[in-house]
Amino acid sequence: MKTTSIPLGSQAAVPLLPHGWRRHWPAALLLLPFFIMLTLFCLAPMGWVLLNSVQSEQGLSLANYSDILSSPFYRQAFDNSLRISVWSSIIGLVISLLGAASLRRISGRLRRLVVSITNMTSNLTGVPLAFAFIILVGTNGALTLLLRKWGLIEGLRLYSSNGLILIYTYFQIPLGVLLLYPAFDSLDDDWQAAASLLGAKLWQYWYYVGLPVLAPTIFGTFILLFANAIGAYASAYALTQGNFNLITVRIASLISGDILLEPNMAAALSVLLMLMLLLVTIVNQWLLKKGVRHAR
Repeated sequence: MKTTSIPLGSQAAVPLLPHGWRRHWPAALLLLPFFIMLTLFCLAPMGWVLLNSVQSEQGLSLANYSDILSSPFYRQAFDNSLRISVWSSIIGLVISLLGAASLRRISGRLRRLVVSITNMTSNLTGVPLAFAFIILVGTNGALTLLLRKWGLIEGLRLYSSNGLILIYTYFQIPLGVLLLYPAFDSLDDDWQAAASLLGAKLWQYWYYVGLPVLAPTIFGTFILLFANAIGAYASAYALTQGNFNLITVRIASLISGDILLEPNMAAALSVLLMLMLLLVTIVNQWLLKKGVRHAR
């Protein structure tokens, strides 16, 4: 076998690889439309909201935030939004968790049918959903009149906080099922069989094995459900005609000028709403990291 040697004093012609961004510029160029859309429809409006939230008649100041925090009316709006969002998210999460667990136990054809129906119902939100609830369980709704005729109820208070929790929970459940269903693929059926052979009961398996494995997805789903609920506007407005004090309804009324046109106050409310969601997200990430360290 004949071998050739390269003199020490000579330099081999080795092609140089591009450095830094030059190597990835084709991929970065494909992302350019995404960054343009992100800037135009997310970053720029957010900057406008932040800038206008500190604008007042005296110029740049925190007067808008001071007025909001000192106003019982706006504090009530935050309290109502938080209460409805938390309760609807918890109830929707529990029902979605049971529904997603049940989907793994049914046949493939029925499972696909249920997932398809869930996909369709997840899009039934806003005004059509409120109209459907008014027809069914409103003051003179079909189901309300039927139950009243049978003497089971005297009436359903749909146009109240409990009614809003009901309608919010309805559109939370399909989203929760779609988010939780793939997470159950991480559970092996052999784990439950092994736990049963070792004498563990069903609740012990879920408490010590199943729920800890699903905990990151459960916490993440709760955050998404909470954000979905606290930012909802159309369903609540269509159901109560803006008469129920929610933070999204107050923001819309300040922008549309139903009573007073105060876009700067609406911007301050929006910033506080964003900070609330940011705080919840930070707490969620902290709990997830704590859970991972505990598992190790």
